[in-house]
Amino acid sequence: MGWGVTHLLLRAWRGQPGGRAIAEAVAGFTATSPNQVVAFSVLGGRADLGLVAVGPDVDALDRLTKLVLAGPVDAVDSFFSLTELSEYTSTEHDERARLEAADVDDLEASLTAFRDRMASYREARLHPRLPDKRLIAFYPMSKTRTPGANWYELPFEERKAMMRGHATVGRRYSGRILQLITGSTGLDDWEWGVTLLADDPVAIKEIVYEMRFDPVSATYGEFGSFWVGLVMPVGEALARSGLLDA
Repeated sequence: MGWGVTHLLLRAWRGQPGGRAIAEAVAGFTATSPNQVVAFSVLGGRADLGLVAVGPDVDALDRLTKLVLAGPVDAVDSFFSLTELSEYTSTEHDERARLEAADVDDLEASLTAFRDRMASYREARLHPRLPDKRLIAFYPMSKTRTPGANWYELPFEERKAMMRGHATVGRRYSGRILQLITGSTGLDDWEWGVTLLADDPVAIKEIVYEMRFDPVSATYGEFGSFWVGLVMPVGEALARSGLLDA
């Protein structure tokens, strides 16, 4: 089962009391494993502070959100979603057919390796452990229903083939970027949230740019606001936003 993920983009009431309570709320949430919070200073002037909270208990996520919003902040934007597996992920049947077509020497050994990779993939998608990176970026997205470019009118196999190509682009950034794709259909105004963690802002710019030439994005993608920030300990992020003494 997937975990809940809450993104909060906040405007701080600088110099007002209450920042310590936000820090304590985050500390209380992360004291329970495997809960995680990534705090960041938002680049640009649309917001001051960002928090991404991840955990298996939606009630705990909601309590954290309410405690944060009780402090000296306004929510500029927010997003709730769940970690999930992609319906377009290659199956063992797909891999067996690919290996047979390639006439590999040891089919069963190759399938065993595939099962191990997929087990690791499923764990990373459903129960992510977010790495310590310098930057974070987030944007929501949906698939268009525009006449002539309605994603949901395409046959499943055609959608799966396009998503396979889309994923190939993303894998070229392995090691430079961690991508967390979460589902929000029926939970928020958009269908997915894309969270990128990296040390180099150029890597984030490059992957988003390259993805836009892929048909999945170029023809069928709709995108919300893009947010990017510098990741730091929550106390430092609060201090930079004027909610704690530096």
